[in-house]
Amino acid sequence: MAWLYLIIGGLFEMGWPLGLKLGWNEQGIRPMPLALAIISMALSGLFLLIAQRTIPMGSAYAVWTGIGTIGTFVLGIIAFSEPATAARMASVGLIAAGIIGLKAFEH
Repeated sequence: MAWLYLIIGGLFEMGWPLGLKLGWNEQGIRPMPLALAIISMALSGLFLLIAQRTIPMGSAYAVWTGIGTIGTFVLGIIAFSEPATAARMASVGLIAAGIIGLKAFEH
């Protein structure tokens, strides 16, 4: 169950960079996206807190940030037309390999 909480926390970890990205435009500050970013931060941290009760802290933190990193990377490509070069894709693949390795070798 702890790994499920960690995955949920990682998904909320994607919410705050998105909220920050959308929270400012040419007209200025946009309160709703910024509020959603703050809520995402809090929920992400809460699920990490719960997961760390049974998953080692270093593994939990690395997986949590990795899920957020990969998810935000993909979201940037899909929603904001960020570059999807081979080098960037390979680099994010290394992050994914690290997450898989931490789960596979947790004991």
